[in-house]
Amino acid sequence: MAGNPERRRALIDAGIELLAREGARGLTFRAVDAEAGVPVGTASNYFTGRDDLLRQIDARLHARLAPDPEALARRMAAPRDRSLVTALMHDLMGRAVRDRTGYLALLEMRLEATRRPELRASSSRSLRGDLEEGMRFHREAGLPGGDETVTLLYLSMLGLILEHLTLPGVLEDVLPGVTVPEGLVERIVATVVPED
Repeated sequence: MAGNPERRRALIDAGIELLAREGARGLTFRAVDAEAGVPVGTASNYFTGRDDLLRQIDARLHARLAPDPEALARRMAAPRDRSLVTALMHDLMGRAVRDRTGYLALLEMRLEATRRPELRASSSRSLRGDLEEGMRFHREAGLPGGDETVTLLYLSMLGLILEHLTLPGVLEDVLPGVTVPEGLVERIVATVVPED
C-alpha cells in the first residue's frame, strides 16, 4: 500500500465529499480518484478495498468533526452548569453546520452500515465509544445530570442535526418564536439538563 499521508488524506476527504453528495453507491475508487484529481488507479494503491476505504473514512470523520481541543479547554473554564452544557451543544451544532459535508457523510455511513455487517460492527463500536466518552467527559467535568442526561442530549442533538442538515424546512416555525437551530438547542438543553 502507498504511504504518502497527505495523498491518503486527500483521497479520504474526496470519499467524504462523494458520500455526502452521491451516497454510498457513488463511492467507487474511480470516483474517488476523479474527486481527488489524481490519476485513475491511485485509490486502489492506498486502500485494500471498499471496506478499508469506508473504515478510514469513518476514522477521518471522527477526527474532522471532533471539537477543537484548545477551544474546548477555554470553554471548560466556565462554571459547570446548564449554561456550559448549552455552550457545548451550540458548539456541536456549529461544527455540524460548518462541516455539513462531514456530517452528511457520517449519516451516509450509518445508512451503509445497515447493509454491511462488517461496517455495522465497526461503526457501532466507534459511535458507542463516542457516546461513552461523552458520558465519561460529562461525569468527570462535573456537569449537571448523568449518563441519562448525556444519552438524551445525544439523541436530541442527533435528531436536530439530521433535520437541520437534510430538511431544514421541517423545523421552521414548528415552535413559534424559537429559532432554528439556535433556539432549539436552547430548548433541548433546558428540557433535558437538570438545573443545578
